[in-house]
Amino acid sequence: MRVLEDTSMTAMKLPELFGSQVFNEDTMKERLSSASYGAWKKCVTEGTSLDISTANEIAEAMKQWAVEKGATHYTHWFQPMTGVTAEKHDSFIDPVGGGKIVMEFSGKELVRGEPDASSFPSGGLRATFEARGYTAWDPTAFAFIKEGSLCIPTIFCSYSGHALDKKTPLLRSMDEVSRQAIRILRLFGDKETRRVTAQVGPEQEYFLIDKELYNRRKDLRMTGRTLFGARPPRGQELDDHYFGAIKPRVAAYMKDLDETLWALGIPSKTKHNEVAPSQHEMAPIYTDANAACDQNQLVMEMMKKVADRHGLVCLLHEKPFAGVNGSGKHDNWSLGTDTGKNLFKPGSTPSQNARFLLFLAAFIKGVDDYQDFLRTTVAFPGNDHRLGAQEAPPAVISIFLGDELNAVVESIIQGTQFKDAGKRTLQIGVDVLPSIRQDNTDRNRTSPMAFTGNKFEFRMLGSSQSISGPNIALNTIMAEELKQFADQLEGSADFQADLSALIKKTFTEHQRIIFNGNGYDDAWIAEAEKRGLCNLKSAADALPAYVAPKNVELFVKHGIYTREEIQARYEIHVENYTAVLSIEASTMIDMIRHDILPAVSEYAAELCDRASGKQSHGVPCGYETGTAKEIGELTDRLVNACTALVAGLEGVPAGPEEAMRYCHDVLIPGMATARTVVDTLEVVTAARYWPMPVYSELLFSV
Repeated sequence: MRVLEDTSMTAMKLPELFGSQVFNEDTMKERLSSASYGAWKKCVTEGTSLDISTANEIAEAMKQWAVEKGATHYTHWFQPMTGVTAEKHDSFIDPVGGGKIVMEFSGKELVRGEPDASSFPSGGLRATFEARGYTAWDPTAFAFIKEGSLCIPTIFCSYSGHALDKKTPLLRSMDEVSRQAIRILRLFGDKETRRVTAQVGPEQEYFLIDKELYNRRKDLRMTGRTLFGARPPRGQELDDHYFGAIKPRVAAYMKDLDETLWALGIPSKTKHNEVAPSQHEMAPIYTDANAACDQNQLVMEMMKKVADRHGLVCLLHEKPFAGVNGSGKHDNWSLGTDTGKNLFKPGSTPSQNARFLLFLAAFIKGVDDYQDFLRTTVAFPGNDHRLGAQEAPPAVISIFLGDELNAVVESIIQGTQFKDAGKRTLQIGVDVLPSIRQDNTDRNRTSPMAFTGNKFEFRMLGSSQSISGPNIALNTIMAEELKQFADQLEGSADFQADLSALIKKTFTEHQRIIFNGNGYDDAWIAEAEKRGLCNLKSAADALPAYVAPKNVELFVKHGIYTREEIQARYEIHVENYTAVLSIEASTMIDMIRHDILPAVSEYAAELCDRASGKQSHGVPCGYETGTAKEIGELTDRLVNACTALVAGLEGVPAGPEEAMRYCHDVLIPGMATARTVVDTLEVVTAARYWPMPVYSELLFSV
């Protein structure tokens, strides 16, 4: 049954469908008094507070609109530090006596809620017995209807006021980068801009597999990825899936997903097959970072729910299948003014665009100064399977600028005149085809941070993660560098001379972070080491940088986190690393003991019986005896590997940091050993005995 049957494309046209489940600005303008609408607008643009009478009117209008759409409940929709969303639903009903009710929703209920704060990750900010927490309405984010409930986007904080969510620090970082960017714009004579907004567009990759097959894989159900699985005869070697024709079952899913997202006001724009079999991608139109983060959480939720309606399962794990590409999430980030200017748009002559060059210099310096922290924002167990695996950027942070922009930077460093060769017209060699103007930058899929014309594409994010953390970091790092630049340039006696000197000095000192070559080449890793760049290969290597003194100081200085808040987030990430690997190891042990060993032993017993029968009749039985012997040897190895894995789990230290390091050094190699044996057993065991669907079924059944 469709969640949004009454808003499907069969019932309304796309312009009518889009945002039909959202209490957006047009709906507010239509349903609120001019005074209340103006007060809300001023709240959003100028940060003023709303009085209770205005909140009451907005709440009543929201409730009436939602009830007309069939909603019966409301919920404060928030983003705790689990990486997913949370919601507690209350009905609109209010008893009035005589066994009757009315539908009520007040401004107080709109503005504030009180979920239990002790049951969410807090990193020690809250004790288990300290239960009170608060949700507070984010008036800059539109409410929406989902599955019969009015969802009100909110922040989430503790009784003591500490941020327990991902939205609060994101909003803080957006305010801070705006403040510092406006200081720079004023130096260039811009008196009109009142707000600079981080703009984000996250491209979302995912896998679709058959639900019936999924239900027969304990590892997929418990961990989101296959812990075992031999490579199928065919993977992605033929390069025929990428951008290939979309299969009917997948096309039906994508159509349903688009309509569901459009009704929720999410501008789903692009859909296509990705590189690996059963892998696909969805990309939205860019929007402000706050809305983009909210919408991406909804995208991931709806991808799974829509898949279920089609007898499918959507996998968002970064590496659900070994041997084929995993899934990432490309975070396209830029800065835009409320007057419609993109501050990372070079213009037709980037060498002459001083404002662009200053913002570019700030970004390059920020990425170089805080490369270790940027790495931590994408550090978690699932992403360790991708980074540096010839399908995603390496763990070394670098920036790709493209030939033209790199030449501009080089000319500034060298103090030489930039020679603009102009954009070439590509020669196709077919008369009837139009000429194609060459872009000023190629795309580099191996670069962690690639400039793509008017934005930077942070390509290291994992497909399952919230995009808030990386964007909080980008906003804050940019704010820091712009603040440093503004402090130097404000009050300058010779602005042009000091500006030129600052840009040249910054490019010169931070040129090491710029790399336009092949990030997959081993020579680059060696070169990066010579340049002094970080190579934090795993999450266990990267996460300690989260609380490095300079990184803590950065976020405390700009008011993004308190020291307690950033320490709490570090502890949550560390504990999550150990929890994920422990669950995977436990699942692996369970599957070996209860599924794999009984299955292969039964097959080996059958082989022995057949061999005995053949021998009694003088019939050759080389296959049976040879295979039974191989299975016996592999079974012994698997029992030993399983025993070692059990001991490894039992030996996990109590200290969080020691446990993280131990899991990386002991559990991961132990699981790899067990997997190697199991995957070999899969190859030699008869299909009817193997206890779970294999890769050829999972990847090619939809």
